[in-house]
Order: sequence, then structure tokens, then C-alpha cells
Amino acid sequence: MSKDRNIIAIGGGGFGRNPGEGVIEEYILKQTKKKIPDICFIPTATGDNEAYKVNYYATFSKLNCNPSHLDFFKRTPDLKKLIFNQDAIFVGGGNTKSMLAVWKEWGLDKILKKAYKEGVVMSGVSAGAICWFQNGITDSWGSNLKVMPCMNFIKGTCCPHYDEEPERKPTVKKLILSKKLKNVLAVDGGAALHIKNDTQFKSVIFKKDKGSYEVTSEKGNLIEKSFKEIALL
Repeated sequence: MSKDRNIIAIGGGGFGRNPGEGVIEEYILKQTKKKIPDICFIPTATGDNEAYKVNYYATFSKLNCNPSHLDFFKRTPDLKKLIFNQDAIFVGGGNTKSMLAVWKEWGLDKILKKAYKEGVVMSGVSAGAICWFQNGITDSWGSNLKVMPCMNFIKGTCCPHYDEEPERKPTVKKLILSKKLKNVLAVDGGAALHIKNDTQFKSVIFKKDKGSYEVTSEKGNLIEKSFKEIALL
């Protein structure tokens, strides 16, 4: 288990779309600093979707690790025992609001926070990217994107799929220029925002021409500042 605190928030892509590719997945495993790390997939946001689990195992079984997963909609295991025995956690995409409601009912949010502080690498895509932040920009309900409170491991608001979904950039722009939000941490599909020890921010690129940004405004103009890049291409 890594002694550092790591969050790897993926804006889109990875094994859900490209099973077997394993580029960003290998990067996540490396952060554990273990030869054969234990990693657990949590697919709550899709209601424990079976096809998603198949893609997970198709990808991680090719990498040097011991993959497992956590179901909430079948018999649920001892959560503390399961989570504290992991070196890394990967949270899948889907409905963030429903996912967090289930986790809170079971106390998983508190277990994950403790594990994070003890050095378990936390990662995920879309819902699994925003859940670690104070707030996330989500399409979990209604017709418009909304800002919702998340687990607050990291201060600030995260927006995944920044370049992938047409409503993302206009929503971020509107929220910042109307001063509803001071800044947004925006992540493209094909990129991940890696936050180390709550303060070091890097953009991990696994598809061409992608990035992670801090979006702010100055004198009524939107500014996208790119984070320092680690290219996995």
C-alpha cells in the first residue's frame, strides 16, 4: 500500500469503453508501489451492471494485480475487511446521486475516507471521478447538468467528460461567469486528474490531445489553465 494519498479521477474512457487496453489502469496500479496489488472495482453507480464487471476483469486480469469487486445488490461482504485489504479502489461510472445514497446507507463513504488517509489509491471514471470531490457536475437526474455535493476528500468541484459531451463546457462557463462557482477542475475523456497528498495536481493523458484543467474567470473571460502533463501514449 502506498503511504501517499492518491486520487486518480478519469474524465472518460478506460475499460468501460475499451476493455483489455489497460493504459490508465496500469498507471493506477503503479501508484500503489506494489508488485502485485489488490484492486477492488465498485460498480454501484450502474446498479452492479454485469457487463461492466466483465470488462473490468477482461482488463485487470491481463495486468499484474489481484482484481476483485464489491456488489451491493447481492449479498454484501464485510465492507471494512474488504476495503482495508485493498491497495487500490476503482469506482465505475453511472448515477452519482444513487451511488452515494447507497454508500452512505452502508457507511462505505466513511470506510473509503479512512482507507484513503491510510494510503489506498482511490480512482474511478465519471461518477467514480467526481465522488471524491467536495462537489461534482452531474447528469444524475433531470434534464440539465447540476452541481451536487460529493464526499469532500478534495476541495473544489470536478467536471468529467469536459470535451466529450456538448453541454459540459457551456455549463461550466455559465457557473463560473455567474460566480456560482469560483473554479472547476475539468477533465477530458482520455485524461485523468491525479491528485497527490491533496495538493499536487497532474494531468495523466492516455489519448491524444486530451487534458485536465483548472477553469476560472478573469475580467469576465473564461480561463482554462492546463495542469502539468504525464503522457502515457
